[in-house]
Amino acid sequence: MSRRQTAPAAVRWTAYIGVAIVFAIACAFLSHWQLSKNIARNEQLSVIADNYDAAPVPLADVLAPERTLPDRSKWRQVTLTGTYLTDQQLLVRNRVHAGTAAYEIIVPMRLTDGRVFLVDRGWEPPGNRQATPDTIPDAPSGTVTAVVRLLPGETLPASGADAPAGQVPSIHLPLVAHKMGADGASLDRGAYGQLVSESPAPAVAPQAFEPPSDDPGPYLSYGIQWIMFAVMGFIFIWYVIRSERRIRREEAEDAAAVATLAQTDPEAAAALRAETSARRVRERREARRDRDARDEDALLDDASR
Repeated sequence: MSRRQTAPAAVRWTAYIGVAIVFAIACAFLSHWQLSKNIARNEQLSVIADNYDAAPVPLADVLAPERTLPDRSKWRQVTLTGTYLTDQQLLVRNRVHAGTAAYEIIVPMRLTDGRVFLVDRGWEPPGNRQATPDTIPDAPSGTVTAVVRLLPGETLPASGADAPAGQVPSIHLPLVAHKMGADGASLDRGAYGQLVSESPAPAVAPQAFEPPSDDPGPYLSYGIQWIMFAVMGFIFIWYVIRSERRIRREEAEDAAAVATLAQTDPEAAAALRAETSARRVRERREARRDRDARDEDALLDDASR
C-alpha cells in the first residue's frame, strides 16, 4: 500500500483542507491585485471624463510654476500664450499611432509670464525611404495662443536616454531640458501639454492625437474569477472527502459481507472478495477517465477563449 492509503483519514483530510486554505489565500491575493487595478483604472476613467472636454482655463489656474501635476488635473485643458522656441524642436521616437511606430513633435513655448512650457504638437508617420518623417510641419511663428491638455512627464525607457541627434526616447522632462542647453534651465518640469489647437492656426499641422481609451479593462472579471477559483477549491476538497468517506463506507460494508460469508462458505467469500476488488479497480479507472475528460474539456475551453 502507498503512504497515502495507509495514512489515517483525518490526517489526509486535514492536509487537503490545508492545501485548499493555502490555495484560497493565493487566490485572495491575486483577486485583490486585480480589483486594485480595476479601482485604479476606474479612477483614470473618471479623471478623463471630468477633464478631457472641460472648458480650457489659464495654465496658472491649474499648475503653478515648478509644481508637479496632480493626478486629478491630468487631461485638463489649459491655454498658453507665448512664442515657440522652434530651434529647440525635438522628435519623440517609437510612439504608437495608427498602428505604426510614429514620431511626436515637441516644441518648448516661452510664455508671456517667462515660463517655458513643453508642447507636444502632434505626430507624423515614418517616411517613405527613412525612419524619420518625410516632412515635419513648422510651428507657428510670433505670439501664439495654444490650447493643450496637461499630462505628467514620462520616465525614461529601460534602454536609457540614448537616441539619435534631435530625438528623445520619451517625454522625460529633465532629459528634454538637458537637450535644450541653456534654455532648458527655464523649462517647467511639472507637466507638458498635448496640443488641442493653435491660434493663429498653421497652414499645415501635425497629425492630431487620438482620444485616450475608455476601455475599463478585464481587471474586475479577473478579480471575480480568482474568488470563484478559491470557492471551487473548497468545493473540490469537499467532493474528495465525501468520495473517500463513501468509498470507505462501501469497502467496510463489502468487508463485513465477505467476513459473514466466510463463516459459512469460504470459497464463495473468496469469490466475492475478488469480485469486489475488481469492481473497485473498474470504478477507479472510470473515475480517472472522467477526470481526464473534464481536464481535456477545460483545456479546450481555455484554448477557444
